[in-house]
Amino acid sequence: MRLCLIGQQIVANLCGSQNPLGQTIRIKNLPFVVIGVLERKGQSLDGRDQDDVVLIPITAAQTKLFGTAFPGTVRFIITQARSDALMDDAEADLTQLLRARHRLTEGAENDFTIRNLTAIAETAALSARAMGVMLGAIASVSLLVGGIGIMNIMLVSVTERTREIGIRMAIGARRRDILLQFLLEAMLLCVIGGLIGALLGVGGAWLVSALAGMTVVVTGGSMALSFLFAAGIGMFFGFYPARQAALLKPVEALRHE
Repeated sequence: MRLCLIGQQIVANLCGSQNPLGQTIRIKNLPFVVIGVLERKGQSLDGRDQDDVVLIPITAAQTKLFGTAFPGTVRFIITQARSDALMDDAEADLTQLLRARHRLTEGAENDFTIRNLTAIAETAALSARAMGVMLGAIASVSLLVGGIGIMNIMLVSVTERTREIGIRMAIGARRRDILLQFLLEAMLLCVIGGLIGALLGVGGAWLVSALAGMTVVVTGGSMALSFLFAAGIGMFFGFYPARQAALLKPVEALRHE
């Protein structure tokens, strides 16, 4: 009996909602019985879907599917160290083991190649950090421009509502009440803008996910952080217009036309 393990994508494509265990699939018209399902892994560093995979015994692969000019040999082996700190020791042990198995004399060159994927992972992490820094810089410029726009809008609002401010002060409003009023208005503008931006961002991400088949994860924590940041931008850039409104003198504000 030929046995196999299948990934989550194979389960979705071939079995749907049915239990895949015990089912028979065909590879090059040869039947294989599914005895297990692999955990979901997502994409690898080189972009391959690690869930779109079928694992079968090496002997069945060599004799029944692929064939080889050198029976009993393999083209490559993937190994995993227990931790990142042991990668160099594992590489040295593998080199020593393979040289012994290949009966290489001392001083002879290796007839095999060992690749440490840590360097590839570090390169990918560096690229991700660089992309994060670039996106952060773009977001910072956007926030700065938006904050200046909020400040200008609030300054215009203070100018147009000077008489209203004077009336409020005349009937008992304190300076901190005026300050709080305009701060809340600035925060509200930023939060509404943040809500519209969040809806557009989530909608765009889901659209890309549907069209490109990519997985998009939107967490509640990131949404809450974005709204808090928007409120903070409103407070920071709205403080100057609010302070200008609070410092108005009631008599001069009432005379304003």
